[in-house]
Amino acid sequence: MYTIACETHFDAAHFLLGHPGKCSNIHGHRWRVRAYFSAEKLVDGGGSDGMVADFGEIKPVLKKIADELDHKFIVEKDTLRTTTLLMFEEEGFELCDVDFRPTAENFAVYIFERLKAEGLEPSKVRVYESDDAFAEYSE
Repeated sequence: MYTIACETHFDAAHFLLGHPGKCSNIHGHRWRVRAYFSAEKLVDGGGSDGMVADFGEIKPVLKKIADELDHKFIVEKDTLRTTTLLMFEEEGFELCDVDFRPTAENFAVYIFERLKAEGLEPSKVRVYESDDAFAEYSE
């Protein structure tokens, strides 16, 4: 089995409503994202001969997804009061509403599914919320 990986990152704030620890407060991470692609055999022929996949096709898609989350306050829908949301908007802060609890585990599946929607076939996605803590998702 051959495996390649591409990596990017995004910086973003979040909080986890109802968490019993520090994560219930707004805080930020440099989220590091590594997408893996695997194949039993390498491409035989053409411009991608001898490759699992072309890094040049993967990197821009992964970067686009990360850029959509970069330097945002990522908020699970319906976890902030309307007045709080208005205050952030009035101050000009960029919010990114998501339909999931913004955990490393959920970011991993979110990015995995986004890559698939863009026509790529990741074998797994790993998301680090710190240098020594990560979550990964594969089908």
